[in-house]
Amino acid sequence: MKKGKESKPHIGIFGRRNAGKSSIINVLTGQNVAIVSPHPGTTTDPVKKSVEIFGIGPVVMIDTAGIDDSGDLGSQRVKKSREIINAIDMAILVLSENRFNHYEEQLLDAFYEMGVPCLFVHNKEDQQPLEKGLEELINEKSGQRVIEFSALHPVRFEEFVNAIRQTMPATAYRKQSLLGDFLRRNDIVMLIVPIDTEAPEGRLILPQVQVIRDILDNNCVAIVLKESEVDAFLHNTGIKPRMAICDSSIFEKADALVPPDIQLTGFSILLAYYKGEFDSYLKGTPAISSLKDNDHVLILESCTHHVTCDDIGRVKIPQWLGNFTGKKLRFDVVAGLNKLNRPVSDYALVVQCGGCMITRKQLINRLKPALDRGIPVTNYGMAIAWMQGVYDRAIEPFTYKNRDK
Repeated sequence: MKKGKESKPHIGIFGRRNAGKSSIINVLTGQNVAIVSPHPGTTTDPVKKSVEIFGIGPVVMIDTAGIDDSGDLGSQRVKKSREIINAIDMAILVLSENRFNHYEEQLLDAFYEMGVPCLFVHNKEDQQPLEKGLEELINEKSGQRVIEFSALHPVRFEEFVNAIRQTMPATAYRKQSLLGDFLRRNDIVMLIVPIDTEAPEGRLILPQVQVIRDILDNNCVAIVLKESEVDAFLHNTGIKPRMAICDSSIFEKADALVPPDIQLTGFSILLAYYKGEFDSYLKGTPAISSLKDNDHVLILESCTHHVTCDDIGRVKIPQWLGNFTGKKLRFDVVAGLNKLNRPVSDYALVVQCGGCMITRKQLINRLKPALDRGIPVTNYGMAIAWMQGVYDRAIEPFTYKNRDK
């Protein structure tokens, strides 16, 4: 799973070979999306499928290889399956034949480490029912019950789906408002959108679209214009927006254009507040000023895209960081949810994009290794605001004293 290109909640299906993982995902999706065979090891690479679950909405189901796979190829398959844990919001651990030992216990340890809730399902109950001793053991180890199920005769389907709803963290599927904490009905929000070489042909980028929709959902008014039109709009109309939101790359221009009595922030900072780890960004951003010669800086993109000469993550931010610090810095850029090229402990700073293309859980897990080691993390928008001298103004709408206004 190299890319996190779905912002829907992700559910990983784990278990031993021939436990019925693929059969279960086929039952849940109502389609034969995963190959089913009586031969162990049929599933090799993870398989993704979107499905609608009532009470949650659209989710992405991920079928994985057996955790007991063997041999050189089998070890690689198991490794890929375990890497999925970083990208999921909940796990379903499929058991069968009352087997539970170090394979399952190692998975549980990994789930616990990454904060992933787990639903236990004992499959093939029509062939061998769940033994009370195993149920008690799992309850003792995890505090969770075990759902009995048969993918061949899914008479307990509703009970199974209801258990998924109960296990899935609400934060994974309940859509919070991007701006709901800051707006009142009929407020006007001005969006300053540069049209440059990075702007997609004939459309807006995803964060801009998401913010426009959120403004409408909050019964407010969105005004969208280029930076070249801001001064004329404010002068000719006399309209005073409650807030202005700009692309991070033009913070300095926007700061000069937008009167100081109008709140100003950026799309990337708004996503940072919405997606999580905002307080970690607040703590880590000032570390930009302490970078030294030959420090390694990790830039994390959440999607893959065509790189232009004005690319914000690969070109502009490295240039700005070098100019601002006056140091010779070394940069690594990692796209999607790809693995790092070097140990995270090698980096003096991690700069994460807004994360519009990945889930909140994926973003948090992406930053966790750095945070666990005390490495400063920041966000595209917050880093740019710091370097362009508008940091205090850009984060001001999100400070605790302003959140309830």
